[in-house]
Amino acid sequence: MKKVINGRRYDTDSAKKVAFNQYSYPSDFHWWRETLYRKNTGEYFLHGEGGPLSRYAETTGQNQWESGEKISPLSVETAQKWAEECLDADEYEKIFGEVEEDDTKKVVTFSLPVSVIEKIKQEAGKAGISLSEYVAECIRRA
Repeated sequence: MKKVINGRRYDTDSAKKVAFNQYSYPSDFHWWRETLYRKNTGEYFLHGEGGPLSRYAETTGQNQWESGEKISPLSVETAQKWAEECLDADEYEKIFGEVEEDDTKKVVTFSLPVSVIEKIKQEAGKAGISLSEYVAECIRRA
């Protein structure tokens, strides 16, 4: 499915499928499936689809419904909340990284030009520290 929302393009064919959750099977009118995607830009979105008695149903007339689908853009925080509710801990950490329980660190997602990322990797490697540590140090100095 492809959709433009608020001037941003969302495409289930070109984005990376990172997780899904489902209730029942397509033969059940209440059936639904939600798939979490991540775009190359790091943005998350949810593609949902379901039967005529699901939250994804679409009206076709007065008191008439059919199966439907929808794309919903998600902030990183909302994607994490969805994953907390729908996935086990290992699946969650595979997508968002190891959970730090001391709250001194937080996972963030943003996009940078490839040339900048390569420079950061190179400089972090020279310094013998992780990318996260290098970026944090650059921001502290700024």
